[in-house]
This record gives sequence, C-alpha cells and structure tokens, in this order.
Amino acid sequence: MPLQTSSPAQCGLDAARLTRIDDWMQRYVDGGRFPFAATLIARKGRVAWEGHTGYSDVEAKTAYTPDTLARMYSMTKPVTSTAFMMLYEQGLVHLDDPVSMFIPEFADTKVLVSGAESLDQTEPLHAPMTVHNLLTHTSGLTYGFNQDLLSETYGANRLDFGQRAGGLAETAVRLAETPLLFQPGSRWHYSVATDVVGRIVEVVSGKTLDRFFADNILEPLEMHDTSFVVPSSKMGRLGPCYAYDPEGGMPVFPTGFGEGEVDTMSGGGGLISTGRDYLRFAEMLRRGGALGDVRLLSRHTLSLMTSNHLPGGVDLATLGPSAWCETSFSGVGFGLGFAISLNPAQSMLSASAGDFSWGGMASTYFWCDPKEELSVVFLTQLLPSSTWPSRKELRALVYQAIVD
Repeated sequence: MPLQTSSPAQCGLDAARLTRIDDWMQRYVDGGRFPFAATLIARKGRVAWEGHTGYSDVEAKTAYTPDTLARMYSMTKPVTSTAFMMLYEQGLVHLDDPVSMFIPEFADTKVLVSGAESLDQTEPLHAPMTVHNLLTHTSGLTYGFNQDLLSETYGANRLDFGQRAGGLAETAVRLAETPLLFQPGSRWHYSVATDVVGRIVEVVSGKTLDRFFADNILEPLEMHDTSFVVPSSKMGRLGPCYAYDPEGGMPVFPTGFGEGEVDTMSGGGGLISTGRDYLRFAEMLRRGGALGDVRLLSRHTLSLMTSNHLPGGVDLATLGPSAWCETSFSGVGFGLGFAISLNPAQSMLSASAGDFSWGGMASTYFWCDPKEELSVVFLTQLLPSSTWPSRKELRALVYQAIVD
C-alpha cells in the first residue's frame, strides 16, 4: 500500500515556504558540502513534499533519484528497537532482563574503575547489565570511534559489529570479555548496545536478524528496498559514501558497506534503504505502531518507547555529553531507541515536546512529531554526521512551512 500523496496546502504546509528547503539543499550541493540532499515530508498521514538535488555518484555524475540506495548506519537502531519490542509485546522478553540471560558471557563482564588509566583496573558489576541499559545506551559499552580508554581495543578486536566482524554471536562473546567503560545505569554513552539487542532478537526468536526484520517489519511495511546486503541487481543504485576533507573536497570513503559477503547483521548500523522506504517506517512509528492495516506495535508500546527513560527524568546533557553531532543535548531525553524532545526552548531547536528522532553516521536523519502529525526523512552520504549543522537547519526549515 503506497503512502497517499497530497498537495502541501492540503497538509497545512505553505508551498512557497517549502521552496526554501530546495534552496537550502542546493546550497549544500553547490558548495561541495554534500554529494546529494533529499528530503521527504509526510503530514496528516500523507506525503506532502519531496525534494532532492545532487549526485549519488559525484565523479560519474549519476543523479540522485528517489530509488537511490543509501547507507542508513545508526538509523538502523530504531528498527532493531522495534524488533525487540515486538518480542516484548509477546511476553517473551522484559526490559529488566539481564543481558546474561541471552548471552551468558555477560554475567562475568568486568567494569573499569572510575578514573582508570589502564584496562587492568577493573571491578565486578554492581548489578547486572539489563536490556533496558542496552536500549537506552546506559550499558557501559562504547564505540571504537568514541576516543575513550576502550576505543583502541574495540578497533583491534572488531567489536564495532562491522559487516565482516565474524558474526553477531561471536562478536557479542568477544564484547562480553572486554571491560565496560562504567557501571551500567550510571551514564549515557553512545555505543554498540543496539547490536547486542540485535543478537538478543536472534536468540529469542530463533531467526537470524535479517530474517526477523524481513518477516516481521520490512515485508509487512512493503519496504522492498531495505536490507543488510544489496543484491547484485540493485548495486547500480548504491553510490559511494563520501568523507569530509577540511582542506576541501569530498573524497570517497571506502566502506564496502552492503557489498559482497556480509557475516554480521549489525542491528546498530547495518541497513541500506531508500528515503521512501524509511518514510514508511517513520510513519508507522508516528501513527502509533501501525501503517494502514499493518500493525507492528500497540500505541501503548510506542508511548513507552518514546518516553524519556533517563534516570530521574533528566536530559542527555546531565547524564552524558552536552551535544552529539551538531545538536545540543540540553532539553533532550532518550527513550527506547530514540532521542526525545523534552524542552525545545532549552535545546534551542525547532521541535515539539515529545517528538522523537535519530540519525546516521553518513548525515542521514529522521524525526517524527506526533503533535504536528509530521514525519521527516533526510538523506545524503557524508561522513561524519557532525560535519555540518544540517539537522537543526532542516528542522527550522520544515517547521517554518507549517501554516495551519
């Protein structure tokens, strides 16, 4: 079932003001800051606007088209969180379940002592790491790119769940043998935690993560261009990924992402998709767990996922870094897989209290605003996502076009 399309005016948007998004995207492409830029907006349940410019392959001058495939990276995380919560709704798992119930090696994981200067300065877990810790990024895990005491170890031992890391099960075991950065629940720290959730989905469902996604999320939502591996018949639709060069230009970043053999289905960052496919997923979330006649989750479960789960109801800036990518974490909470707007004035972002969002390493981004009946997806392919202030700029451009 395709999403219904309507004019901007029918959806309460000003068509003339929406052209500012076209101008904004064109400036980024003409300035050599993005290879392409694509924005999709749904409002009141209908696709109200879609615009794009630039090249999926800059050197070959291959124009971006709506069926261009893009590496979603961390925009995979909300899909994995949804998969877990589907099992939660069946009574098969609980948020307070210890991770060691599913991956026994985590029962003996050590934790770096506060202020540790070497990896042998550890202490036992004060309490078991839970699935809730994983979903809220309060687990004590990290990423190899985070530049902390464990970063080098993560890189050397392939603990970032890259597509050729050796398999989800094997990587999770190696991860459990590595100390945690802090005691679970004490801090917010972005990490491979959602990859561990993906492994738990496999253990509980008895299916590989790609098969669970296909059977329970992607096929029901008719997301036919979303997968962990791009089939040979579609490879022509996947362009390069680019990197920021402070001296100018956009060199190709050699990812190999989604190409050839993939042995590790990264629930934290492995999906390739299109803007139109991901908009279907976003609209399912925005509508409370259903798209048309297909219901994946109940509205109560979505309410739980999009509530602030940080201890004491604090914001991310209180429990973790003051900012991520180019946006402030003041006035922003975290749910089960999403950042949650708590206080737009405090965050200084165009937003509604209760809207939820996340982005990917290649500067992709999405958010859903239930109050405004709004879903927005933005695609490009530039690493890292902190290069330009595109996310907060796009928010301002979208909200200024709402006129009803």
